[in-house]
Amino acid sequence: MIVIGLTGSIGMGKSTVAAMFAEQGAPAFNSDDAVHALYAPGGAAVAPVREAFPGVVRDGAVDRALLSAQVVNNDEAIARLERIVHPLVRQAQAEFLQANRDAGVSAVVLDIPLLFESGGSALVDKIVVVSAPAEVQRTRVLSRPGMTEEKFEALLARQLPDAEKRARADFVIDTSGELDATRAQVRAVLDALREQE
Repeated sequence: MIVIGLTGSIGMGKSTVAAMFAEQGAPAFNSDDAVHALYAPGGAAVAPVREAFPGVVRDGAVDRALLSAQVVNNDEAIARLERIVHPLVRQAQAEFLQANRDAGVSAVVLDIPLLFESGGSALVDKIVVVSAPAEVQRTRVLSRPGMTEEKFEALLARQLPDAEKRARADFVIDTSGELDATRAQVRAVLDALREQE
């Protein structure tokens, strides 16, 4: 089974591309969705996050806005949160990979926003970077609810520059065009990987 690492900076279209891979028969594990599940009522991260960041749990779930307010621009708090969340996400990834191996799936996608920054590249066989011009990225991100220039800049500061990600990729998918053009690039990546098998 080929494990594809999908990454790209914020606002580049990772979720859309991951869904396209799934449509083409390569199931995708979404790290952000895994974190949402861990933060939901009954999620494995609720108790340890409550202990590490008092006041961020509401109605049995981690309130992401309250948590963000405690960790934004605070490297120590971010590191503390990552020590809680990353092992839980890795466990969910391992379960996803095993289930798909058992099912005989030929290719899967791990959607990992901080693939290079977190050492996630060791988990994958090939790396696909999703990219778009900086002005397209900025427009997409700033249109999100609750996003500010300051938050956007703080998020960018924690990520490798897009050019460096593209340089380290096995494949780059440009998401600045029409969805059909992006879908064609996804098919081309899968075709190329299947030829290499």
